Amino acid sequence: MNPMRKYLLLLLALTSLCACHRQVKITGVSTETFAIDAQLDPIQDQAYLQALEPTREALDREMNVQIGYAPERMWVNCPECPMLNWSCDALWEAAKRLCPKPVDMSVVNMGGMRCEWPAGPITRGHVFELMPFDNTLVVLTLTGRDILDLCQSFVDCGAQGVAGLRMTAVDGRLGEVTIGGKAVQPEATYTVATSNYLAGGADHMDALTRYVDIWNSDYVIRDLYLEAVQQQDTVRGVVDGRMNIR
Repeated sequence: MNPMRKYLLLLLALTSLCACHRQVKITGVSTETFAIDAQLDPIQDQAYLQALEPTREALDREMNVQIGYAPERMWVNCPECPMLNWSCDALWEAAKRLCPKPVDMSVVNMGGMRCEWPAGPITRGHVFELMPFDNTLVVLTLTGRDILDLCQSFVDCGAQGVAGLRMTAVDGRLGEVTIGGKAVQPEATYTVATSNYLAGGADHMDALTRYVDIWNSDYVIRDLYLEAVQQQDTVRGVVDGRMNIR
């Protein structure tokens, strides 16, 4: 290419780039709403759905496998309910088995109860519906003072799930709190099994972030629940007054 022609082409390109850097000013905005509903069904990608069908069928078969039985409905309600108590008890028992140090109690949040279980067969799908997240088991070491602060947060928000601990509260004021049948001592330390999610202070549980030690694990809590249902076979959640908030 002629050097002069090459120079002119380069100059033209640079001029065009400079022209692209003009300041753009928005003079108006308009929006349009599209409903995501059954009207969109006719435009589904049928080839894509057909390709996914074998995977969907295999997943349905896996999720519909019965792993246990509930003689009564495992309902969810504040301040205490069968589903929440069962979840706390199952987590506590798993932590005592897996953690290399003693575990005094467990904590599960009410917001983590994503479903109830009807009376009858319990399938793998029921457990996945209850715990759709990949939260893992941790064991925190807290002072008794922080345990009491944690319990006050339970009172303030209406309740959470516990095992190994019992507490009372009347008209928003925390009363007796015991672990292992003994009153919680502010200067003592206690170990608490919970999820890595709650260990970060979620659901107003700021006291959990003040741990003096932590045991992390790779155990997914959903897997621990699956094991608990299979081991128990007959699943019962007992409401026993551990969270006595009036």
